[in-house]
Amino acid sequence: MITRRQFGLGLASMAFSGLAASSLGKKALALESIETVYGPLKADPKKLLDLPAGFSYKVISQLGDMMSDNFAVPDRADGMGCIPLANNRVALIRNHELQPKHLDRQPKSIQTHKTTKAYDQLNNGVALPGGTSTIIYNLQTQQKEQEFLSLVGTIRNCAGGITPWGTWLTCEESVVRSGSGVNEDHGYIFEVPANATGLIDPVPLKQMGRFNHEAAAVDPKTGIVYLTEDRGDSLFYRFVPDVYGQLAKGGRLEALVIKKHKQFDTRNWSKATMPVGQWFEAEWIKIENPESPEDDLRQQGYQKGAALFARGEGIHWGNGELYFCCTNGGEKQFGQIMRYQPSVVEGMAEEQQSPGLIQLFFESYDKSAYNFGDNLTVMPNGHLLVCEDQYTDIVDNHLRGVTPQGQVYDFARLHEQTELAGTCFSPDGRTLFVNVYSPAKTLVITGPW
Repeated sequence: MITRRQFGLGLASMAFSGLAASSLGKKALALESIETVYGPLKADPKKLLDLPAGFSYKVISQLGDMMSDNFAVPDRADGMGCIPLANNRVALIRNHELQPKHLDRQPKSIQTHKTTKAYDQLNNGVALPGGTSTIIYNLQTQQKEQEFLSLVGTIRNCAGGITPWGTWLTCEESVVRSGSGVNEDHGYIFEVPANATGLIDPVPLKQMGRFNHEAAAVDPKTGIVYLTEDRGDSLFYRFVPDVYGQLAKGGRLEALVIKKHKQFDTRNWSKATMPVGQWFEAEWIKIENPESPEDDLRQQGYQKGAALFARGEGIHWGNGELYFCCTNGGEKQFGQIMRYQPSVVEGMAEEQQSPGLIQLFFESYDKSAYNFGDNLTVMPNGHLLVCEDQYTDIVDNHLRGVTPQGQVYDFARLHEQTELAGTCFSPDGRTLFVNVYSPAKTLVITGPW
């Protein structure tokens, strides 16, 4: 039986075995690399991506390719979601983390793109290059069928998350104000339907907060959206919608507080205030003025008692709980993974329920085993799969598997001097999609999961 203390892709065969908190100590999470899951990596003769024996990849999209709408694929492919469509097809909605300064290095069709459907544009009418593109992929034929721009005019679309109602929430990691070379305020979430056939009308979901958004995950039961913030003093937020599945109708933005530990510091930078494996009760405080013209939501929340996190990034909703990466958290600042379980009381209003629970599930003490985890998902074997995003002159980024016991292993190694991002599985768990950030590529990986 799958319990709320397990996570997976929603299939019993993919369940993550539950963990007893008492068994999770620093020693148990020493991050010793293991090769017992899929075996050692095999060198890729194309020198792009090393994978274990039996696994293979193919490139289905890359920077400059001509798409179905006669635009070329933009660069900086970051977060991505896989959403099922009819007839064995999926929509891969892919972020492009582009700023106005990147425009002159994009394909010509992007540099000169003028459209009334851009959220924002330069004074010459050219759409800002940030946004999303959509790939329609046929899982049966294993072929790309369409590819097109689906959102333009935004800035630094970093990550996001899929929703149970068939959309992708794309998040701006920017708080640029109008008048700073652009015409609109930025720092919002936009919703892109999987059934879009071209550019959507961009609607900023302002009540979900204006801040350095990173990623989003939706509880399919309640429709509550959990949000990470990429700052060294970030908070962990949630948006409680007024109407399930209709985010544009508004709701309430809140920040997480560790119960009985106001202004708790989960980062463990100066001392180990949050031991690995220990559960803490959590509660939520309301954030006022979510449009935040001064970019002060995290200061407001902290003053009210909210907990601090170290650069909240990738987030993934599993089965009754979620996991999110804190990229430079921990004593060594090599990264942490947090685990949150909302309260579950049938028939009771959310605000009347017992507290949720949060745990430092994982902390890295060895950068050669795990360093700067960013986007993450769950593998068919129930392990976490984390994209590394190192910030060094010479990078050595991997896809790292993390077992229920906190052991780390290499699933893939990237040869290019960039990061892997946007890792997500097809609904049946047989196909992994992942982006190479820059020069942008989207890969399909198959094998003996």
